[in-house]
Amino acid sequence: MRAVIYIVLGLIFGVAMYKGEAASWFRIFEMFSFDSFHMYGFIAAALAIGLPATQWLKRKGKDIDGKVIYVSPKRRSVARYLFGGILFGLGWALVGACPGPIFVLIGSGVKAMIVIAVSAILGTYFYGLLRNKLPH
Repeated sequence: MRAVIYIVLGLIFGVAMYKGEAASWFRIFEMFSFDSFHMYGFIAAALAIGLPATQWLKRKGKDIDGKVIYVSPKRRSVARYLFGGILFGLGWALVGACPGPIFVLIGSGVKAMIVIAVSAILGTYFYGLLRNKLPH
Protein backbone atom coordinates (compact mmCIF):
# COMPACT_ATOMS: atom_id res chain seq x y z
CA MET A 1 0.00 0.00 0.00
CA ARG A 2 2.85 2.38 0.85
CA ALA A 3 4.32 1.87 -2.64
CA VAL A 4 1.03 3.01 -4.19
CA ILE A 5 1.12 6.18 -2.08
CA TYR A 6 4.66 6.92 -3.25
CA ILE A 7 3.75 6.30 -6.88
CA VAL A 8 0.75 8.63 -6.61
CA LEU A 9 2.89 11.30 -4.93
CA GLY A 10 5.50 10.89 -7.67
CA LEU A 11 2.84 11.31 -10.33
CA ILE A 12 1.53 14.45 -8.63
CA PHE A 13 5.11 15.77 -8.42
CA GLY A 14 5.68 15.02 -12.11
CA VAL A 15 2.46 16.70 -13.21
CA ALA A 16 3.26 19.75 -11.06
CA MET A 17 6.77 19.96 -12.54
CA TYR A 18 5.45 19.64 -16.09
CA LYS A 19 2.46 21.98 -15.76
CA GLY A 20 4.51 24.50 -13.78
CA GLU A 21 7.06 24.45 -16.62
CA ALA A 22 9.85 23.62 -14.14
CA ALA A 23 10.92 20.79 -16.45
CA SER A 24 11.16 23.12 -19.46
CA TRP A 25 14.66 23.62 -20.81
CA PHE A 26 13.68 27.13 -21.89
CA ARG A 27 12.66 28.06 -18.33
CA ILE A 28 15.94 26.69 -16.99
CA PHE A 29 17.85 28.65 -19.66
CA GLU A 30 15.94 31.80 -18.67
CA MET A 31 16.89 31.22 -15.05
CA PHE A 32 20.60 30.81 -15.76
CA SER A 33 20.45 33.88 -18.04
CA PHE A 34 18.68 35.87 -15.29
CA ASP A 35 15.89 36.69 -17.79
CA SER A 36 12.95 35.40 -15.74
CA PHE A 37 11.88 34.98 -12.12
CA HIS A 38 9.72 31.91 -12.89
CA MET A 39 12.18 29.21 -11.77
CA TYR A 40 13.43 31.23 -8.81
CA GLY A 41 9.83 31.47 -7.62
CA PHE A 42 9.37 27.73 -8.09
CA ILE A 43 12.53 27.01 -6.09
CA ALA A 44 11.52 29.52 -3.40
CA ALA A 45 8.14 27.79 -3.04
CA ALA A 46 9.88 24.41 -2.67
CA LEU A 47 12.17 25.87 0.00
CA ALA A 48 9.24 27.49 1.81
CA ILE A 49 7.63 24.04 2.11
CA GLY A 50 10.75 21.87 2.48
CA LEU A 51 12.67 23.79 5.14
CA PRO A 52 9.92 23.87 7.79
CA ALA A 53 9.01 20.24 7.03
CA THR A 54 12.64 19.14 7.44
CA GLN A 55 13.02 21.11 10.68
CA TRP A 56 9.79 19.61 12.01
CA LEU A 57 11.02 16.07 11.24
CA LYS A 58 14.39 16.81 12.89
CA ARG A 59 12.69 18.11 16.04
CA LYS A 60 10.23 15.22 16.09
CA GLY A 61 13.17 12.80 15.79
CA LYS A 62 11.16 10.17 13.93
CA ASP A 63 10.16 9.59 10.33
CA ILE A 64 6.69 8.77 9.02
CA ASP A 65 7.10 5.10 9.96
CA GLY A 66 8.16 5.99 13.53
CA LYS A 67 11.83 5.09 12.98
CA VAL A 68 14.38 7.26 14.78
CA ILE A 69 16.13 9.83 12.59
CA TYR A 70 19.81 10.34 13.25
CA VAL A 71 21.37 13.45 11.77
CA SER A 72 25.14 13.26 11.95
CA PRO A 73 26.91 16.52 12.73
CA LYS A 74 28.76 17.80 9.68
CA ARG A 75 31.79 19.96 9.40
CA ARG A 76 30.82 23.38 8.27
CA SER A 77 33.20 24.45 5.54
CA VAL A 78 32.36 26.84 2.77
CA ALA A 79 34.70 25.18 0.26
CA ARG A 80 32.84 21.87 0.15
CA TYR A 81 29.49 23.58 -0.40
CA LEU A 82 30.95 25.85 -3.09
CA PHE A 83 32.56 22.92 -4.91
CA GLY A 84 29.41 20.79 -4.70
CA GLY A 85 27.15 23.68 -5.70
CA ILE A 86 29.32 24.61 -8.67
CA LEU A 87 29.48 20.99 -9.83
CA PHE A 88 25.71 20.58 -9.45
CA GLY A 89 25.04 23.90 -11.21
CA LEU A 90 27.34 23.06 -14.12
CA GLY A 91 25.64 19.71 -14.60
CA TRP A 92 22.24 21.35 -14.38
CA ALA A 93 23.20 24.01 -16.93
CA LEU A 94 24.79 21.53 -19.36
CA VAL A 95 21.97 19.00 -19.21
CA GLY A 96 19.13 21.50 -18.96
CA ALA A 97 17.52 19.73 -16.01
CA CYS A 98 18.22 19.00 -12.37
CA PRO A 99 17.62 15.42 -11.18
CA GLY A 100 13.96 16.05 -10.27
CA PRO A 101 12.48 16.57 -13.73
CA ILE A 102 14.66 14.06 -15.61
CA PHE A 103 11.93 11.39 -15.48
CA VAL A 104 9.25 14.01 -16.11
CA LEU A 105 11.05 14.96 -19.32
CA ILE A 106 11.34 11.29 -20.34
CA GLY A 107 7.60 10.92 -19.76
CA SER A 108 6.89 14.01 -21.83
CA GLY A 109 8.75 12.52 -24.79
CA VAL A 110 12.27 13.96 -24.55
CA LYS A 111 14.12 10.77 -25.48
CA ALA A 112 17.61 12.27 -24.99
CA MET A 113 16.92 12.37 -21.25
CA ILE A 114 17.16 8.57 -21.16
CA VAL A 115 20.94 8.96 -21.55
CA ILE A 116 20.94 11.49 -18.70
CA ALA A 117 18.87 9.21 -16.45
CA VAL A 118 21.13 6.21 -17.11
CA SER A 119 24.19 8.41 -16.47
CA ALA A 120 22.70 9.70 -13.20
CA ILE A 121 21.93 6.17 -12.02
CA LEU A 122 25.42 4.94 -12.96
CA GLY A 123 27.00 7.97 -11.27
CA THR A 124 25.06 7.23 -8.09
CA TYR A 125 26.11 3.57 -8.25
CA PHE A 126 29.80 4.42 -8.70
CA TYR A 127 29.62 7.00 -5.92
CA GLY A 128 28.33 4.25 -3.64
CA LEU A 129 31.29 2.08 -4.60
CA LEU A 130 33.86 4.86 -4.11
CA ARG A 131 32.24 6.67 -1.18
CA ASN A 132 34.64 5.40 1.47
CA LYS A 133 37.65 6.48 -0.61
CA LEU A 134 36.42 10.03 -1.27
CA PRO A 135 36.99 13.02 1.03
CA HIS A 136 33.84 14.10 2.83
